[in-house]
Amino acid sequence: MSRTLGIVTIGQAPRDDIAALFAAHAPVGTKVILRGALDGLSDDEVDRLQPENGGDTLYTRLRGDGKGGGRDVKISKKAVIARSPEVLDNLRADGCDVLVYACTGEFPPMPGDENVLFPSRVLNGLAIGLLPRGRLGLLIPLAEQGEKLTSKWARPGLEVVAEALAPSAGQGEAAAAAGRLAARKPDLVAMDCMSYTPTTKDWIKGPLRVPALLAITATGRVLREMLD
Repeated sequence: MSRTLGIVTIGQAPRDDIAALFAAHAPVGTKVILRGALDGLSDDEVDRLQPENGGDTLYTRLRGDGKGGGRDVKISKKAVIARSPEVLDNLRADGCDVLVYACTGEFPPMPGDENVLFPSRVLNGLAIGLLPRGRLGLLIPLAEQGEKLTSKWARPGLEVVAEALAPSAGQGEAAAAAGRLAARKPDLVAMDCMSYTPTTKDWIKGPLRVPALLAITATGRVLREMLD
């Protein structure tokens, strides 16, 4: 039976880089449709969606081709949440029978989010299973998200340490951030942004020398189970 995978990005479509990575984990013949929470907005309108504080801050890259996204932006999580139910409705109207919300942030219940796969839950579940206690390292897009994201991952028996790395950073910056995180001796690392790529993971593996969980591929493997 042919399946249709719907992807919500908190930025804009097209994001062929994200669509291609998810498609690589889907069965042959799966149709992939990606829509963005900021679709239809001009650059000026996007720039007006400023976060109120660190807890309201999301990072994304705007629409881009197969080589990656466009410019990096910080946007209000509240604004993204307000626009998301319509995006989910449109994907279901497109015939999507499996949906993924391509952001590692924590989101409250939203209209239309029934049976939607949220990568934050995938990463959290893996981290709990692999590291019931110890020290978890986080790679995060923005330094100002440190307090919010450290709190998100906190649980009894777990120490959380974070290091900022922009997903658009090059190999040298990635290796330097990984080295700083490695100095804090984590037992496991979670790459807490959907815009980190397998290439980013390759760049950080050497300095870290511990397993690293990449959100987009971990979620893609769960999607394969749902699509098969």
